[in-house]
Amino acid sequence: MKWALVIAGISDFQRPAEKLSLTQNGALMATGAIWTRWCLIIKPKNYLLAAVNFFLGCVGVVQVTRIFNYRRTLDGSSKAAVKDLEHEIVDEAKAVAHEAAVVVKKST
Repeated sequence: MKWALVIAGISDFQRPAEKLSLTQNGALMATGAIWTRWCLIIKPKNYLLAAVNFFLGCVGVVQVTRIFNYRRTLDGSSKAAVKDLEHEIVDEAKAVAHEAAVVVKKST
């Protein structure tokens, strides 16, 4: 199933960078890195699972780089692009936390 995520990520190479989700691709990048490392630590080592996670991380890195470069061309500098990305991530994290609080409040 994870190979399907890799293939979907590769097919997104054709999408314009402004239509890509930073949080989604950041999650793919982090998941790929974390699970690749884990697959090489556990015993017995699972090289096939490490391979799919490695490629998943690579797809995430490529997409996050494309998003960063696109934002850099809009903002004119790398610092402004990083600030823009930082605000986007913080705003989305706050929205998720608020939604979680609403769900918890409803369930109690």
